[in-house]
Amino acid sequence: MATYTSTITTTATPQKVFEVLTKPELVKLWQFGKVLSTDWKTGSEIRFSTEYEGKVLEQWGTILEMRTNELIKYNLFTPRPDLEDRKENYCVTSYILTNNNDQTNIEIIQEDNRPNSFTGGGNLMPILTSLKNIAENS
Repeated sequence: MATYTSTITTTATPQKVFEVLTKPELVKLWQFGKVLSTDWKTGSEIRFSTEYEGKVLEQWGTILEMRTNELIKYNLFTPRPDLEDRKENYCVTSYILTNNNDQTNIEIIQEDNRPNSFTGGGNLMPILTSLKNIAENS
């Protein structure tokens, strides 16, 4: 399985970063317009939706693990014509928050075994940079 990891440090507290990771109105800002729907309970559904060229696009999955102010882990299926909605076609995303001398390290890990996956290591930094900016300025 391909694994991509990126890390960024922010002056925001772990509590603030966690809020930005979990509140739908803030998620929409750093997820570039995606609308989040979940109750953040382990085993619950998570869904992202957005409109693109007049069509509603959705991604869905399950909350795998949740520790307030420390960890969010979920799997996610992104539909494509050549990809069936099966467990092996889901990517797993983890956000790990670590308090470090009045700063918070935010690590994102994506595990992705899908053919022709979109991720690739460099694509995670724009998300982290946006997340950091929202956490520091909201």
